[in-house]
Amino acid sequence: MLGKTEGIILRTHDYGEGNKILSVFTQDMGKVGMMAQGARKTKSRFAAVSQPFTHALFLFHVGSGLASLNQADLIQSFPKIRGDLYRTAYTSYILELTDKLTEERQKYSGLYNLLLESLKQMESGKDSEIIARIFESKILTVHGYKPVFENCASCRQGESPWFFSITEGGLLCDMCRRKDPYSFLLMEGIPRLLSLFQRIDMSQLGKISLKAETRQQLKKVMYLFIDEYLGIRLKSRQFLEQLDKMEQVLPRKENIDGENP
Repeated sequence: MLGKTEGIILRTHDYGEGNKILSVFTQDMGKVGMMAQGARKTKSRFAAVSQPFTHALFLFHVGSGLASLNQADLIQSFPKIRGDLYRTAYTSYILELTDKLTEERQKYSGLYNLLLESLKQMESGKDSEIIARIFESKILTVHGYKPVFENCASCRQGESPWFFSITEGGLLCDMCRRKDPYSFLLMEGIPRLLSLFQRIDMSQLGKISLKAETRQQLKKVMYLFIDEYLGIRLKSRQFLEQLDKMEQVLPRKENIDGENP
């Protein structure tokens, strides 16, 4: 049986002499593993369309095991992402997150469009760190792990000041914070941003300017939640953490929203 669908390459793996196995997140079939014969050879017809975060139209033969790639027509290669270290790092992170949280040939409602729009926003120059935080919020929701950021996770009411609790799965008000002695105080504005990230349409993302301490606490909340409920460890996240340490010495070089770095 032949399959034809748009897809985004999540990762690649060299196989044999000159071949590649592509993990492609497709529009119609979810994640599909494809064998690209000869893709590592310079003159291969697949050479230009067998790199991570390539968006292409794939024609492939579907069997019980790996699909066999017959043809791939490039739609977008995202050159501005590839030319920027920070965008590449954050794009790799959301691709690896997608790969780890999806099963082979299982459809996930809305996830393909979310992933594609995230890459388009990265390419356009939007803040890659903010895109990653929004993507985390939304992919958690897709998998049924939606943190409570609209109100208190315990009493469903409450007001500022707000605390974040891993065990309760979201915000706690001052009256309920005693339920989790490890809950910690959130800075003003953080709960509103966390709630916004769950609701915002990625295609409508504008320019968001945040202080460094705000970014750090947003990251802390999302990483703690992912670690607790998903239990995955990502190589791309380790690299992002290394970049964070470098930022303490060198200024960030990412070109955001078309501004000069």
